[in-house]
Amino acid sequence: MIVLGLTGSIGMGKSTAAQMFIDEGIPVHSSDEAVHRLYSGVAAPLIEEAFPGTTIDGKVDRVKLSTFVIGNPEALRKLERIVHPLVLEEENRFRQEALRSGEKLVVFDIPLLFETGAEKRVDKVLVLSAPEDVQRKRVLGRPGMTPAKLAAILARQTPDAEKRRRADYVIDTRYDLDVTRSEVRKIIHSLVDMRQR
Repeated sequence: MIVLGLTGSIGMGKSTAAQMFIDEGIPVHSSDEAVHRLYSGVAAPLIEEAFPGTTIDGKVDRVKLSTFVIGNPEALRKLERIVHPLVLEEENRFRQEALRSGEKLVVFDIPLLFETGAEKRVDKVLVLSAPEDVQRKRVLGRPGMTPAKLAAILARQTPDAEKRRRADYVIDTRYDLDVTRSEVRKIIHSLVDMRQR
């Protein structure tokens, strides 16, 4: 089984591309979705203990949690020490289930793939990329997003050029969705063919 790591900076089209893989019948494990589940489940009491007052009815309130971690690297590291091992457990369960099912290819959608060293857990890396002006327009169009918030997010992310340099595959998402879908299909065929050789 080949594990393809899917990543890219904010606003580059990761979620759209992940859905395209799902549409093609390829199982996708999303780290972001895993975090959402954990915040409503097993991680909530651990986060409440570390950051009192950040849960409501047993679920993490992201707005309250952000007041602790935004601009506080030590608090962010503390949160990551709680959450990352739990996400990794979920990822490992997903991997084992896919192996049992005989999947030839799976995708791990990991926004901070390079930043967390997760490239070591995948066989190939696909980076979604777009020019900076396209990225800014997409991200600043989101509710509640500001140039300052975008700058803070980008400061935590490996630069796009570095991601592209370290990738096995790059899809430029500035074009329409049909172009991205066509590129996704090419990657699937190349990886599944490689596995069958």
